[in-house]
Amino acid sequence: MTLRVLLVEDDRELRATLRSALDIEGYEVFTAASLAEAQALTTHLADAVRPAGFDLVLLDLGLPDGEGQQLLGMLRRKHSLPVLVISAAQDDGQKIRLLDAGADDYLVKPFAVGELLARMRVTLRHRGTRIDAALTHYRNGGPMGLEIDLGTRSVKVRNEACHLTPTEFKLLARLVRSAGQVVTHRQLLSDVWGPDQTEQTHYLRLYMAQLRAKLESQPANPRWLLTEPGVGYRLVEAEAEG
Repeated sequence: MTLRVLLVEDDRELRATLRSALDIEGYEVFTAASLAEAQALTTHLADAVRPAGFDLVLLDLGLPDGEGQQLLGMLRRKHSLPVLVISAAQDDGQKIRLLDAGADDYLVKPFAVGELLARMRVTLRHRGTRIDAALTHYRNGGPMGLEIDLGTRSVKVRNEACHLTPTEFKLLARLVRSAGQVVTHRQLLSDVWGPDQTEQTHYLRLYMAQLRAKLESQPANPRWLLTEPGVGYRLVEAEAEG
């Protein structure tokens, strides 16, 4: 199951930067620029699997219609999902109050995106969800092989740029993040097309055929995009950097 993150941040540029980084890591990201929008999302997206709608909340404190601490209080009264506060305020007293109020961590702006991602992984592990850093760069076969960079959304085959449709890239990115491992049909359909599309295996067959036609020199005898019969697909493990 793809982890669902709510990013509550009113700074448009920072919100876009963080959303892009979280997308690359494979999170399903929802954003809110205000307290009211965040409250509406937690209510609207709640279900039996995620009673609060999300697996983790990234919460800015200074919002245009109130303080982020109000959302923290609301969540803590009803749910136990992890909340990581991101704020420009460096007051130690405030940090202590928020941690005592139920925040799992507190990160002061400005911060490196890599540190935020690491703190998210630690927070999730403390709550029993094991998650490792995602693979975002893939290379196999040397300069005449296959190279994928999720950060720049670039794909090269035999050192030539390869254009993929948004859905083709999303499918390939999901395989890159689990390179060397089998990803089931159901997981691919859920992560790429949505949890309500897990029975639509024809989507998967069609797009895998399109990917192989663009990436493989012999699509009928693929070198990189392998089929695990009756289970799913696997992108062969990336070469070790050396």
